[in-house]
Amino acid sequence: MENIKSDKIERVLGIYTKLMNGYLVSKAEEAVNYGVNERSIQRDIDDIRNYLEADGERVGCINSVIYDRIGKCYRLEQIYKMKFSNSEVLALCKILLDSRAFTKKEMTDMLDKLISCCVPKANQQLVNDLISNEAFHYVEPKHKTKFLDTMWNIGQAIRGCNYIEVDYTRMKDKAVVKRKLKPVAIMFSEYYFYLTAFIDDENVRKDFDVINDSFPTIYRIDRIKNLRVLDEKFHIPYSSRFEEGEFRKRIQFMYGGKLQKVKFQYSGTDIDAVLDRLPTAQILAEEDGIYTVSAEVFGKGIDMWLKSQGTMVTIMP
Repeated sequence: MENIKSDKIERVLGIYTKLMNGYLVSKAEEAVNYGVNERSIQRDIDDIRNYLEADGERVGCINSVIYDRIGKCYRLEQIYKMKFSNSEVLALCKILLDSRAFTKKEMTDMLDKLISCCVPKANQQLVNDLISNEAFHYVEPKHKTKFLDTMWNIGQAIRGCNYIEVDYTRMKDKAVVKRKLKPVAIMFSEYYFYLTAFIDDENVRKDFDVINDSFPTIYRIDRIKNLRVLDEKFHIPYSSRFEEGEFRKRIQFMYGGKLQKVKFQYSGTDIDAVLDRLPTAQILAEEDGIYTVSAEVFGKGIDMWLKSQGTMVTIMP
């Protein structure tokens, strides 16, 4: 029995070494070399396949033994590089589900692709089980709009500095208006994707100097009914480029507007939650658990957040 086990180990290691060194492996030849039938060699190859897949998470890529029909033999091929660990994929799936930004079909398709492409087969069912209940009860957004292609086209226009023309359903009166825009960023916040852009109007300066002097208009991408990417280009000097990261720090609930400073006292139990919500916030003072906080923000969205804190926040002049 020990000899049989030793022979099996020797065969598997021999075939594995050949594959790893780029050699082609023929079942018939290996059966003759080791004095076994081809079914034994097939089982050895299956064992190597299972090992490579299970080992993929550790080494960061998935290798697989592929049958080459032309050469009628087996070879090693790198299927894809793993970008995420199992736990990272689970976290991304949870974030996607919590975003509630897509139709149910789009969400299901993205989750399936994310799991099948980034998780070894042996662990795919486990990840699926951990998200199955939430995926089953997923509530899609009321607008039920498929906008991924529109968003991609906007991204291409941003990258190429192309003007775009949109038919947009205005929120306040539901009227559809046409706008010629300079698109500068795509952002996500509270269930929706947004386009940040500047209206091409003589009353709005064509080239802005710094972020503090520019007040972009914000459009929900699902409300864009028609999009046309124009051949016409716009130019923004590199030193004056729009930085969505800096803008993101200063905006709440995607309500645009002028840059302003707010000052308030916070008497709640979790000052870290305030600092996470307002990345530009600074603690000016603290006394008896009451914090005096100052923050730089765009627009009036900050008013909504301050009011939501109830008696824990007192606005200061």
